[in-house]
Amino acid sequence: MKILHVFNRHRGGGGSDNAWDATIALSRRRGLAVATFERDSRSLQPGLKGRMAAFANGLYPAATLRAFADALARERPDIVHTHELYPLLTPWLFRVCARAGVRIVHSCYDFRLTCPVATHHDGRGLCTRCLTQGAHQAVVRNCRDSLPESTAFALRHHIATSRNLYAQVDRFLVLTEFSRDWLAHRAGIAPDRIDINPCVISAAPDPADPAGGSYIGFAGRFVPEKGLPLLLEAARLADVPVRVAGPPGSDPAPLRAMGIDVTITDGPGSLAAFYRGARALCVPSLWFETFAIVAAEAMAQGVPVVAARIGALRDTVREGATGLHFAPGDATDLARQLRRLWDDPALARTLGAAARRDVATRFSEEAHMAGLRACYARAMADPARQG
Repeated sequence: MKILHVFNRHRGGGGSDNAWDATIALSRRRGLAVATFERDSRSLQPGLKGRMAAFANGLYPAATLRAFADALARERPDIVHTHELYPLLTPWLFRVCARAGVRIVHSCYDFRLTCPVATHHDGRGLCTRCLTQGAHQAVVRNCRDSLPESTAFALRHHIATSRNLYAQVDRFLVLTEFSRDWLAHRAGIAPDRIDINPCVISAAPDPADPAGGSYIGFAGRFVPEKGLPLLLEAARLADVPVRVAGPPGSDPAPLRAMGIDVTITDGPGSLAAFYRGARALCVPSLWFETFAIVAAEAMAQGVPVVAARIGALRDTVREGATGLHFAPGDATDLARQLRRLWDDPALARTLGAAARRDVATRFSEEAHMAGLRACYARAMADPARQG
């Protein structure tokens, strides 16, 4: 079996990039024939010219689709496994696959099928208006804080849904039960076309001791839906120290001006060291997380997680077993849980040890590869979809 992985790498990286890189590397180690068709948002020029190129490619990248068709003819894959597509790729390539008779597996890391901006968060709060009122709500709400960008996102989403471009996908691959239920109930995808396979996360060979952790950690992009201001307010209420880790390309200056200790990580090693120095990692998300890879990464090091009780965080972090939950958006409730772990290092150690064991069982290479092979087998066995 040969798999052609197709993805658009994000300018600033992120959890989904890490997830498909890990899947591709593992597939190669486990003997699958793998090829890639990749576009990289870092190739876009800065400013208006780059935004216009992204806009045009997101609608219908004719040259890219021709290049993709050539790749199909050259590689002759059994399955095309697509990941993130925008802005330099689009769901139009599903039509190319269908015409070539190639089966499609599409991984869903966010809410791209149901939300123009993929988060169901408009910068001010949770929002599902586009589901019931149409993609133009992204323009009405100006979800990208830029009317041209919001319009571009809304238009490409409208085209994908109105042309039913995802109809050619044979199997949808999601990370959690929450995401499976979302696709079934909100996107109208038949449940028997959806497979669950969490990210592959390797448990650290030697666990950290969170009882000796000297701060509450936050790792992630500095965007509104991640809830960092909420954590900072809760930490002030709980009187606990906070350290923040951002991916490459993040601007630490505003946080440092507030006296916040900020680290810009430069790879898995520095991020692991950041986790291992913490009493707990906090994931204060204000959107419906579909997995929260940072939570699983911290758990893999033996560090417990304090997470909002929202979206897939209820699946990734097991309340009272591998971490603690709090009411989403409630700084007082979050402060209570932070203080609880800060005052009880033995509890932090117990939860952290259980978290590492949980990762070793649920998110292991063996479990991920078994789930991936099963999904591919079902894709090959399903009746062919016509383009």
